[in-house]
Amino acid sequence: MAAVPSSRAVSAWLPVVAWAALIFALSAIPHLGTGLGTWDTVLRKGAHVTEYAVFGLLLVRALGREVPAFLLGVAYAISDEIHQHFVSGRHASPIDVAIDSSGVLLGILVCRALKPWAR
Repeated sequence: MAAVPSSRAVSAWLPVVAWAALIFALSAIPHLGTGLGTWDTVLRKGAHVTEYAVFGLLLVRALGREVPAFLLGVAYAISDEIHQHFVSGRHASPIDVAIDSSGVLLGILVCRALKPWAR
C-alpha cells in the first residue's frame, strides 16, 4: 500500500511545483521581448528577479531551511537556462543564472524578515 502524502506536504510543495511550472512555461515562449529597447532588458531582468524571489520564498517555506532552499533554487535556475537553450529565439546565459540566484536569495531574505523565528 502506497503512502498518502500528508496535507502539510501537499500544501508546502504544491505551490513550489506550480511556480516552477509557471517559470518553465514562461521560458518556453520563443522570442520573448517587448520591443522597448533598453527598457526591454530592464523589464525582463526585473521579471527574472521577481519570479525567482517568489520561488525562493516558496522553497524556504517548503523546506524550512535557507541553504537547501537556495541551492535548490540555483539548481532550478541552471536547468531553466539549459531549457531556454533549446527554445527558438532564446539562449542560455550564465548571467541570467546569477540574476535568478539573486532573486532566490532575495526571496529567502524576505521570508527571513517576515518570519525571523523560522530559521
